[in-house]
Amino acid sequence: MLNAAPSDRPLVDVRHVRHFYHKGGAADLLVLDDVNLELRDNEIVGMLGRSGSGKSTLLRSIAGLLKPSGGEVLFQGEPIDGPAEGLSMVFQSFALFPWLTVQQNVELGLEAKRVPPEERRQRALAAIDLIGLDGFENAYPKELSGGMRQRVGLARALVVRPALLLMDEPFSALDVLTAETLRTDLLDLWCEGRMPIRSILIVTHNIEEAVLMCDRVLVFSANPGRVAAEIRIDLPQPRNRQSPAFRALVEELYGRMTARAANAPAREGLFPGMGIGMVLPEVSTNSMAGLLETLQEAPHNGSAALNALSDDVGLEAADEVGERLVE
Repeated sequence: MLNAAPSDRPLVDVRHVRHFYHKGGAADLLVLDDVNLELRDNEIVGMLGRSGSGKSTLLRSIAGLLKPSGGEVLFQGEPIDGPAEGLSMVFQSFALFPWLTVQQNVELGLEAKRVPPEERRQRALAAIDLIGLDGFENAYPKELSGGMRQRVGLARALVVRPALLLMDEPFSALDVLTAETLRTDLLDLWCEGRMPIRSILIVTHNIEEAVLMCDRVLVFSANPGRVAAEIRIDLPQPRNRQSPAFRALVEELYGRMTARAANAPAREGLFPGMGIGMVLPEVSTNSMAGLLETLQEAPHNGSAALNALSDDVGLEAADEVGERLVE
């Protein structure tokens, strides 16, 4: 998929990384504990886990934006101490300067590297064209949609020709259709070898996104964050979301993310059999939407007894959701 020849040495080597956040007078919060991973040429690796599992903290440690409390991070065999040459990052927020045009935002990294103005212009225009924003060079961020602004962030990351592209939930701030379009375009550029990068490391909590994009997925547990599992995705690109193999991998990853430790007891709720370990019954989204709309409207106005809801929605959704609660 890539231009560079593979190397025996890992592009990124994370060794026994731990990280604490200091909480003033309270005990320090351990967010990462003994995390190890390798990232090699020609692969997209996903870090998948719930919010708070330390994925973004680890990504910032790899980027050199955060120094871990313990362990070390190597990039191309060298310890990372501050922002490293050859790394670029795409953030969850668009992180554009509103007073600069698209072209000026894309040129920022080149300007910091003291690239001559004419070369800056040519490389910025080429990157803008690559990510599909040709003709918007002189537009300001306020004049762009969310998807277009994230494309500018991607162009800004690519224009410096990094070896490694880091992405921190880059599609989560976009609507579903816009995210799908940008995700597909990025995969097309990667598969065609048109991006000047050797590997991609992406943080996500979207299971389907991880299976769709990645060659390997690292599943993170939380409190503290650890690599709980590594799943290889061997499906050819482009991937079909409806294929049995795709759905099986989604189910496997879902199971890994939701599995409790073998010795962790289920916490009971107010009634026996309920609480955090309770398996909820399956309910169709249509039934749930109808139930919520009925609850919000008069005469309930946001609050109602289950028997009253049962009468209004014909027993179906209230039975499915509420019957378990009143047994």
